[in-house]
Amino acid sequence: MEEKKITIHDILTLKNKRKITMLTAYDFPLATLVDRAGIDIILVGDSLANVVLGLDSTTKVGMTEMLIAAKAVTRAVNRSLVIGDMPFESYQANPQEAVRNAKRFIEEANCDAIKLEWFDRCLEVTEEIIKSGIPVMGHIGLTPQTADKLGGFKVQGKDAEAAKRLIEQAEALEKLGCFAIVLECLPDKIAGMITKKLKIPSISCGAGLDCDGQVLVTYDILGLFERFKPKFVKQYINLAPLIQKAIEEYRDEVIQNKFPAKEHTFTIKEEELKKL
Repeated sequence: MEEKKITIHDILTLKNKRKITMLTAYDFPLATLVDRAGIDIILVGDSLANVVLGLDSTTKVGMTEMLIAAKAVTRAVNRSLVIGDMPFESYQANPQEAVRNAKRFIEEANCDAIKLEWFDRCLEVTEEIIKSGIPVMGHIGLTPQTADKLGGFKVQGKDAEAAKRLIEQAEALEKLGCFAIVLECLPDKIAGMITKKLKIPSISCGAGLDCDGQVLVTYDILGLFERFKPKFVKQYINLAPLIQKAIEEYRDEVIQNKFPAKEHTFTIKEEELKKL
């Protein structure tokens, strides 16, 4: 794969040319593989809370954890555009604090942009962050950080009134200058309508085939997160039993005194040993 770093401009020009690929990463080894595989965008997602830290809600992860993960990812990446996912408490209080935290993703963690979930003051906060010179990816539909206000983890926009609100949200975010928008858990027809209305790319997370790109949690497609599996996830390989089998073989070889073998052991010359 080419090593040329992907830019915001590159992502914008992909609309109507080819589909955009996007996956999550939270650490150096996985980010290295995702980048090497030629994925366009890496999201350092607040799903870190669930799939890495074992928490039951994305609202329980903060800037400290997100910045550690983002720094690890950007150290690994040569090509992909890296987006830092703003955690719940980092932008909900006021626009000034949101700008400060967004800048930390860019200045401290070397991310290329941030992602912001829709909430009551979303437009105000988004405008201030963009004014500060930071690229923003929007996120509408099912917004996990505020899912309790949406009636839980359910498909959004299933009636005409709700769908109209989502269309208006997407258009408002585009008008403010967002370079792309994640559409999560929307009926495919509604996502398709939004995609046609927007000049910027739409990224589907359970919003069907008609969006400009797709995003999934990498741990989900690799079979490494077993707590639950959303309907929209396709598991491309199930690594969990393979990893467990390797660990069990290691355990058995240690107990049976088969590991370490000679090829894994350091030696000292016999004459040096005699001097002792």
